[in-house]
Amino acid sequence: MDDKETLHRYLRGSRDDLLSTLDGLDDYDVRRPLTPTGTNLLGLVKHVATVQVGYLGGVFGRPSPLEEVPWAADDAEPDADLWAGPEESRADVLAFWAGSAAHADATVAALPLDARGVVPWWGPQRRDVTLHAVLVHLLGEVARHAGHADILREGLDGRAGQRPGDANVTGRTAEEWAAHRARLDEAARRAAGRAPRD
Repeated sequence: MDDKETLHRYLRGSRDDLLSTLDGLDDYDVRRPLTPTGTNLLGLVKHVATVQVGYLGGVFGRPSPLEEVPWAADDAEPDADLWAGPEESRADVLAFWAGSAAHADATVAALPLDARGVVPWWGPQRRDVTLHAVLVHLLGEVARHAGHADILREGLDGRAGQRPGDANVTGRTAEEWAAHRARLDEAARRAAGRAPRD
């Protein structure tokens, strides 16, 4: 497997990880704000799809009609790509996601890693890029948001890891997790010089 195939495989894997955090949740739980800044699962999916179509579309002279969405317009309200309004169905967001992924994959397949592009929003010192640089950047961004989504999902219903039964997550009962958390809290209190909990 060459470098492009490796980067592309990891990008697709991170996209799958993010999308899987919606599995089994109702429309309220995928949309509701779960942090003080309003971060929500469906909004993360919409944001990543928007970012992906921008970086692997017009940046390389391969624009897509998907780039012409109202939430990405210059006059859109701030953070419009980070949540879905009541008029946007989950199916609409997932269709946009699928189109974004297909367009991105086609761009990666069509271009060599040293293909030149321009990222106008990066400013004059950084705007001239290669597909290699954009794939690394995009992989970092998608993986970061997939991690955000993992934490949000764990807070919603306790599901931890990339999927149910993830081998990277230690198998514990709810009671064992509670004991583990208590142990970690005690270690943190000791390291900080705080009194133990009663």
